Amino acid sequence: MTGTTLDDYTDRYARRVRGMTASEIRALFAVASRPEVVSLAGGAPYIAALPLDAVGEMLGRLGAEHGATTLQYGIGQGTLELRERICEVMALSGIDASCGASPDDVVVTVGGQQALDLVARLFLDPGDVVLAEGPTYVGALGVFQAAQAQVAHVPMDDQGLIPEALEVAIADLARAGRRVKFLYTIPTYQNPAGVTLSEERRERVLDICERAGLLVVEDDPYGQLGFETEAPRPLRARRREGVFYLSTFSKTFAPGLRVGWILAPHAVRDKLVIASEAQILCPSAYAQAAVTTYLATMPWREQLKTYREVYRERRDAMLDALDDMMPAGTTWTRPGGGLFVWATLPDGLDAKAMMPRAIAARVAYVPGTGFYADGSGSGNIRLNFSFPSPERIREGVRRLAGVMEQDIAMRRVFGQVDRPGVRRGRPGADTPGPDLA
Repeated sequence: MTGTTLDDYTDRYARRVRGMTASEIRALFAVASRPEVVSLAGGAPYIAALPLDAVGEMLGRLGAEHGATTLQYGIGQGTLELRERICEVMALSGIDASCGASPDDVVVTVGGQQALDLVARLFLDPGDVVLAEGPTYVGALGVFQAAQAQVAHVPMDDQGLIPEALEVAIADLARAGRRVKFLYTIPTYQNPAGVTLSEERRERVLDICERAGLLVVEDDPYGQLGFETEAPRPLRARRREGVFYLSTFSKTFAPGLRVGWILAPHAVRDKLVIASEAQILCPSAYAQAAVTTYLATMPWREQLKTYREVYRERRDAMLDALDDMMPAGTTWTRPGGGLFVWATLPDGLDAKAMMPRAIAARVAYVPGTGFYADGSGSGNIRLNFSFPSPERIREGVRRLAGVMEQDIAMRRVFGQVDRPGVRRGRPGADTPGPDLA
């Protein structure tokens, strides 16, 4: 096929591939990684907070002393040693043996992303519907799109997913004859909104899904990264049947190792293993040994505290900078943990249209449209505070505020707005709350 073009392959694609589109976040990485750009875009953890010398020595010993096993094939479910350690990690959040957590029901995955893909492969047929918070994790949207499923968003407020809106969505879809398979939710320190589902709403959401016969897929990458208080117990700590619990070591240890897991209802465990073996044969034995050894030999609980302190400082730096510099009419969430702030722009500003001017001003963010299946969110942006230093965060917010002020001024010149002059300061009673719907 000498001289073939993209058009020569288009008709050969499987139907599930034709609708795939690039992630808006991934597309930003090439620009945002330039040293002159302050990136508030990605969700990278601050790996420099790890004891890198000790971790490096540990990884070297794994290869030198245990290479015959760590560099060999493994088993599809993951090593028993790691699955036992994962149960210890989950117990910190309240998911323990008393609620049915067992190494037998843990399946090790290549990061949280493969965990999502496995659940989609098991349960989604083309045309099925997934309920998800609006906005939601862009990586999940890509998985559901690849499975040829439709996503119906359920609105949130500052207490997380709104139970009444969930009931309405389920009823509306049932009347339309649509088949809903599960609720996908990030209830704790949500990505991208940063909000946490309240204690009272957790029970209501579970009750609603149980009555409707819906599975619940709980994604919990950030639950151990709370800043002020302990996070509410995960959904899986409350119900053992019908809830799939997904998590990862990417945010609490090392994303480069790509180790995550699923805690599944026992009846589904074997199907997950079969699906994983069909995809990857087995997860990396070396990566699993690295995580197992880290959990067994290093003070990982103290490291969690270090991450919390680092991220709290950076969260505070971002909130202070937003309070000081954002134009009037801008609102934002105030996360109690995790890595992200979700901001709503003043009326009339378009996050995607503003992006080239932001890059020219050497600051990057993620437009809100990437977090909605239907392209909503043009008036929102996601800001990350985990990776840049507090000083860089403040400088990035300063640059972003300048771009926003320029756009507001241009709109005023062309008669598109009749808002008063720019006002700085904390959002007050005259300023609407976070727009998460």
